[in-house]
Amino acid sequence: MELTINGAKHQIDIEADTPLLWVLREQLGLTGTKYGCGLAQCGACTVLVDGQATRSCVTPVDSVVGTSIMTIEAIAEDAEGQKVVEAWVANQVPQCGYCQSGQVMTATALLKQSPQPTEEDIAGAMVNLCRCGTYNAIAAAVRQAAQA
Repeated sequence: MELTINGAKHQIDIEADTPLLWVLREQLGLTGTKYGCGLAQCGACTVLVDGQATRSCVTPVDSVVGTSIMTIEAIAEDAEGQKVVEAWVANQVPQCGYCQSGQVMTATALLKQSPQPTEEDIAGAMVNLCRCGTYNAIAAAVRQAAQA
């Protein structure tokens, strides 16, 4: 099957029900997308599929054939993604950093869908787990990126 990831086409020979996360990490070496829970609960594995935040740990690879997949490795090439990364740095969001790729991808998807999100929009979208508890800094960074 052929996948378009970060603008490049990749031919993948793998079982159709293999989670996208394993294709990204094991087949393509794109290790910025993290494994967290394997149940689509924590959000560490979040990527963008046609601009939508998608939990790659439970997304069968055959369901994303014909879509555009973006991982954290290419986020700075996206205008919204670049704003998010800059706001993340300015607000010193990461502590341990494990969840941050998923957080950045989720924030980017939010700003693509809602360029001027309300506090409720931010709270509703930014539900990824952060074991370090940087939720206030995450919300501040999303607000700053929206204003950029």
